[in-house]
Amino acid sequence: MPDVPGRLVWRKSSESLNGDCVEVASLCDGVAVRDSKNPEGAMLRFSRSEWQAFLRGANHDEFDNL
Repeated sequence: MPDVPGRLVWRKSSESLNGDCVEVASLCDGVAVRDSKNPEGAMLRFSRSEWQAFLRGANHDEFDNL
């Protein structure tokens, strides 16, 4: 069964104090990301390898100077 956006289980960081953040959901073939302020808006999809590369970069401060 393909992933259905309305049936995905979305999670956000426990560090999100005001609720305005991104949310992530697991897909059968990767990860989806959306803006918590606009849950009906665009949803980005990433393969598992793309998501792992992003997490490695974030953990190694690769995005601190953007």
